[in-house]
Amino acid sequence: MKISDIELRQYRWERGKPIRNGKHTYTHSGLNLICAHTDTGLTGFGWAHKPQTLGMALVAQGLLEHFKPLLIGQDPFNYRRIWEALWEPKLVGRRGITTRFISGLDIALWDLMGKATGKSIHKLLGGFRDRAPAYIAGGYYEEGKGLAGLAAEMEENLTLGAKAVKMKIGGASIAEDVERVRVVRETIGADVKLMVDANCAYSTREAINIARKMEPYDIFWFEEPLAPDDYRGHGILAAASAIPIATGENEYTRYGFRDLIAADAAAIFNADAEILGGITEFMNVAALASAHGLQIAPHGDQEVHLHLVGAIPNGLIVEFYRETVDVNRGKIFQESMSLDADGCLTVPDRPGLGVTPDFDFLERFRVN
Repeated sequence: MKISDIELRQYRWERGKPIRNGKHTYTHSGLNLICAHTDTGLTGFGWAHKPQTLGMALVAQGLLEHFKPLLIGQDPFNYRRIWEALWEPKLVGRRGITTRFISGLDIALWDLMGKATGKSIHKLLGGFRDRAPAYIAGGYYEEGKGLAGLAAEMEENLTLGAKAVKMKIGGASIAEDVERVRVVRETIGADVKLMVDANCAYSTREAINIARKMEPYDIFWFEEPLAPDDYRGHGILAAASAIPIATGENEYTRYGFRDLIAADAAAIFNADAEILGGITEFMNVAALASAHGLQIAPHGDQEVHLHLVGAIPNGLIVEFYRETVDVNRGKIFQESMSLDADGCLTVPDRPGLGVTPDFDFLERFRVN
């Protein structure tokens, strides 16, 4: 089996209602779908960074033209050889959008390998568990939402089976955010895990301050409190707070996670295969974390990361997105996922990623 072509299909749509985290407002979502075609007729699907702006969509098209010659004619089972050819830091790939695009290419290769063997990616990688705990991500700032709206969102999450939820902080004063945390904790009760995510909004001093004020509310983790490259600050915060620190969704390759480990920056890594370099590099990061007694709770789409948490012993929990963050969230793929009574997701046993883009639905959002 050889790769015969690489196609990029880009889709972009309005989220419905804009959502805001600690630093950014998001009005649009989308999909940069990479289709890896082969001479056997099989096609593998992967996706890279979302085309939040039309400018980013143009960048992705340029990256396709750069990487395509390195893939045509290759056997996808030589995925490590291919990865090393794609990731050439002197030219592209050390960090940023180029590595994110490599991530999408690599995910497409793994989807191909699964389809060629009739195995799910989770099985190809070792099949450590068939179900994984999940948390519902949300709790964004929205126009007119208020404390009552936040509580209502969390109540609805509970009706969907959630045993863990995540909310945003960092976009209001510390006093306001602590009150938001209090309301959510009272809404979900003592037995549901509560994560908070600042999306890099704080200084070290501010993060220590709010961490101490949130401690009475039994926070499962404090995510991305500081700028991604502030390794030293993360280490200081981790030593000062009783709340476990989680970070890494904006980190790249095993080398970035090596530096986080050296700084004792976090107890939990939110490694994202769609950002850090794909499934191939994710597994390198997971092994590195395991050797240091650290857990992996991936950031990003459940369609990819459920397979990965299912494949590794140090996988902690899967992030689960619903339509509250993107009006089209449940319509992109023909297959759907839902939480079971234990708040877990079952890993698909279908070949590859086990999901098929709904091209008929997506076509109306195509970026040309």
